Amino acid sequence: MDDLNPLFARLARSSFRSRFRLGAKESQYCLDKGAEVIQRHAADFVASRLAPAEPVNDGKQTPMRGHPVFIAQHATATCCRGCLEKWHHISRHQALSEEQQKYIVQVIFHWLVCQMNPPR
Repeated sequence: MDDLNPLFARLARSSFRSRFRLGAKESQYCLDKGAEVIQRHAADFVASRLAPAEPVNDGKQTPMRGHPVFIAQHATATCCRGCLEKWHHISRHQALSEEQQKYIVQVIFHWLVCQMNPPR
């Protein structure tokens, strides 16, 4: 497991990325569904919306609300291929490998866990 601390430190310095938070509804959804289901949703969204070399509606394929994973994707710059290239150095115009998809899901899930378990 790669150390995500440098990435999350950079994301925290972005006024846009750092403004995203889970609301009560999204937090409850995570609690109701459980970690395994949420992680599976993240993997499904990444596979269908980001993994193709030329995703449909790239740059606009991830809604800003409606699912905790969507919010996490914007917070972690895993929402489109442009953000993946800028923030994660994952090249555009190439299908994502299985390893890259797992990394993206790991980043999303890490953010969700942090949101669900804030420091006291």
